[in-house]
Amino acid sequence: MSEFRARRCFVSGKVQGVFFRATTARKARELGLGGYALNLPDGRVEVLAVGDLEAVDSMVDWLWQGSRLSEVDAVDCQEVDVVEERYRQGVFFTA
Repeated sequence: MSEFRARRCFVSGKVQGVFFRATTARKARELGLGGYALNLPDGRVEVLAVGDLEAVDSMVDWLWQGSRLSEVDAVDCQEVDVVEERYRQGVFFTA
């Protein structure tokens, strides 16, 4: 049985207006993750990745790459508790 994890990451650099959220959502769905990708007012993108430990680790690694047009400077992540069932069921959205 795999281990369930949730990580909230803040991605800095050229990550808004470069299809970063849409590409992140596509990758998350490919990995079977729930969560979200949101633009923040300070220019960062917040990503919540919820699911199997290996898939979450893969997503965190992928965030350093991002979309084809992005330029990622930093990815800061922390473990979080997720109580919303939709994320545990693999729902991933952007806003």
